[in-house]
Amino acid sequence: MRVTSDNYSTVDLDTLPINSDWDGRDVSENLMHRIHAYPAKFPAFITTKAIQYAESKAVHVDTVADIFCGCGTVAYETVKAKRHFWGCDINPVATLIARTKSRHYDDNCLASYYEEIVKDFALQTFDPRDAIANNERVKYWFPQQQIEDLSKLKQAIETVVDDETYREFFLCAFSNILKPCSRWLTKSIKPQVDPKKKPHDVLSAFSTQVKMMQKANQVNEIDGGLAEIETTNCLSKAVEHSFVDLLVTSPPYVTSYEYADLHQLSTLWLGYTDDYRTFRDGTIGSLHGENHLPEHLKHLNHTGQDIVFKLYTIDKSKCRSVSQYYIDMQDAVKKVYELIRPGGATLFVIGNTEYKGVKIDNARHLIESLLDEGFEDVEVERRKISNKILTPYRDSVGKFTTDKNSRKIYSEEFIIFAKKPLCQNN
Repeated sequence: MRVTSDNYSTVDLDTLPINSDWDGRDVSENLMHRIHAYPAKFPAFITTKAIQYAESKAVHVDTVADIFCGCGTVAYETVKAKRHFWGCDINPVATLIARTKSRHYDDNCLASYYEEIVKDFALQTFDPRDAIANNERVKYWFPQQQIEDLSKLKQAIETVVDDETYREFFLCAFSNILKPCSRWLTKSIKPQVDPKKKPHDVLSAFSTQVKMMQKANQVNEIDGGLAEIETTNCLSKAVEHSFVDLLVTSPPYVTSYEYADLHQLSTLWLGYTDDYRTFRDGTIGSLHGENHLPEHLKHLNHTGQDIVFKLYTIDKSKCRSVSQYYIDMQDAVKKVYELIRPGGATLFVIGNTEYKGVKIDNARHLIESLLDEGFEDVEVERRKISNKILTPYRDSVGKFTTDKNSRKIYSEEFIIFAKKPLCQNN
């Protein structure tokens, strides 16, 4: 459906027919997309469809970007399509996964490095003065035996693997075994200890993980293309010139996960920080960080103001976090406009949510932001989120469920496409 500045505020997005072209339920993903757990992963097939759709709209696509690149789904699919990819994410764990995923590795090198790591692990001795091993959060999540073995394994990887590209492969494998080897409640999207859990043996878990990643690499479809991935906040990224033909992204929801909390085991063990809470600041959708509600209200667009005012009498804390999210999203759209060359396009995948009876209309806010920034030919489609069709609720720890007493979630999301004008008015 075409949306303009004249009808965006009145069109009922929730009654748009489901477009099965954006469903992708029968499209299988390459195994490389499964090498590391990551919450709310972007549907892989959408990148290919986005490139095809943009080209059908006369956009010549050589360079694809993603400013919330997460674990690199768009990166992988872009490189697989033999295009150039540029992306960024504020989360260093995400960019580690994204870089690992968007490369192809020599099988013999992987096997050789793995054998040497196992040998070196057996020779390593645990250093009781190791700063990571003595971190209070590490001690909270891991039994002492797992702490000692993880410390030796990480040291073995760093000692044996002299090639940075391959070292990141094994550190990615290391990262993905941390939750199984800890007291973290299995499959929970919230940090929660399971007092009954028996943490996995470190070396056995690492062996299983590496074998899975080796198998994924063997069916890896990358044979060309290039991925450049930065660890940075997209809002602070300096843009010297417009170089992107198509930007494909899925921003976090306003009531989204605390990614810093979810990835704390990896950020601590990989040495990115000694206090995972430092990664909360600057994250779009986070409940943490500075907030200036009165100032925000001056700059929020009409949709954002309407939602924030409705929340104000219900929950002032949530009201502040939503206003911060919408301000950040408006700034993100400005950054997207700077990155995209004239005549290029962007495709957002975004969903709505609800908080205490107030509809958090992320899609409409984004549409208004795109129109305000100067994008044109804005089109909106609605798609089913396949894995939520039969599980429209989340329980207290965030798992999908059919229990109607749990928190309801939306089972649809929106595809929003827009073009940057070829000729811009000064």
